[in-house]
Amino acid sequence: MAKRDYYEVLGVAKNASEEDIKKAYRKLAMKFHPDRNQGDGAAAAEEKFKEAKEAYEMLSDGQKRAAYDQYGHAGVDPNMGGRGGPGAEGFGGFAEAFGDIFGDIFGGAGGGGRRGGGSQVYRGSDLSYAMEITLEEAANGKETQIRIPSWEGCETCKGTGAKPGTSAKSCGACGGSGAVHMRQGFFSIQQTCPHCHGSGKIIPDPCNTCAGQGKIKKTKTLEVKIPAGINEGMRIRSAGNGEPGVNGGPPGDLYIEIRLKQHEIFERDGDDLHCTIPIAFTTAALGGSIEVPTLGGKAEIDLPEGTQHGKTFRLRGKGIKGVRSSYPGDLYCHISIETPVKLTEHQRKMLKDLDKSLRDGGEKHSPNAKSWTDRVKDLFK
Repeated sequence: MAKRDYYEVLGVAKNASEEDIKKAYRKLAMKFHPDRNQGDGAAAAEEKFKEAKEAYEMLSDGQKRAAYDQYGHAGVDPNMGGRGGPGAEGFGGFAEAFGDIFGDIFGGAGGGGRRGGGSQVYRGSDLSYAMEITLEEAANGKETQIRIPSWEGCETCKGTGAKPGTSAKSCGACGGSGAVHMRQGFFSIQQTCPHCHGSGKIIPDPCNTCAGQGKIKKTKTLEVKIPAGINEGMRIRSAGNGEPGVNGGPPGDLYIEIRLKQHEIFERDGDDLHCTIPIAFTTAALGGSIEVPTLGGKAEIDLPEGTQHGKTFRLRGKGIKGVRSSYPGDLYCHISIETPVKLTEHQRKMLKDLDKSLRDGGEKHSPNAKSWTDRVKDLFK
């Protein structure tokens, strides 16, 4: 049976562009692919699939298309010159030809073995830097300097990575494309070449100074501005200060992660601050004004007479204004009543006299203790 005209098979005109031919083949390949056609019509679909594949392979190759346009099927007859026919590769050939189309669909370098595609380009890795700052620095912000790793071109090899007087060679494993293709069923999967790591080149005699990398690792000083209100675990992004890209790819970023040093007085909870204020039991009993610290200076709290242990006083606006806050948080002062220690005999006698006096006064001096005692009695009845 005589072969149909390749242009007729794909349904395109003889002056069709390479893109039109590719689109037409894509449509037919999707329609007649064996995986999409099972049952009674499978054999016919397979024949149409092979026919479309053969037409695409001929017309997508500039030299083959020119020979076909001039001499017809005789110009590309596989029996001339001892070459295998277009269909001799079976479905493995489809994987290579169809890989080009998938590359265009998904934005890859192309899965076809006929295209070099150039070396693979990769973005550099991000770097992380842990910075420890004080609570005061977090509240007020600061400008500081850090030293981070950086890369500079090797002066010995002028960035080529090869020993002076030698040069890099195209990778034989990937043909200089930086990628290799592995067939799985009907598809060709592209992976970074394990031999050249995507560079497309092999350096037989690497530079002694940079060990073939073409660059030397050094350190550089970077100015960093810590915004006021920053908190534990937040990160500052410094664009372009990460690892350099591969084959001209963009560099990664540097992320500075904030760690807060433990403060001697305050604990931070979001924009609020907490602190524990120890006071003498006599001050708690008699009341009075006490001085408390804040990040902005000193403040005073008026203790009412009979202040109990654990009482919390709130000072509005004495916390921290966060980086995303409109107003500062509050300061919470938690009262801790201290029991006197190392008493003298005279002090012991005075306390005993005070205790007797308080007991004689009954529950009016210790209402909480009286209530608790009553609950305990009820429990054991």
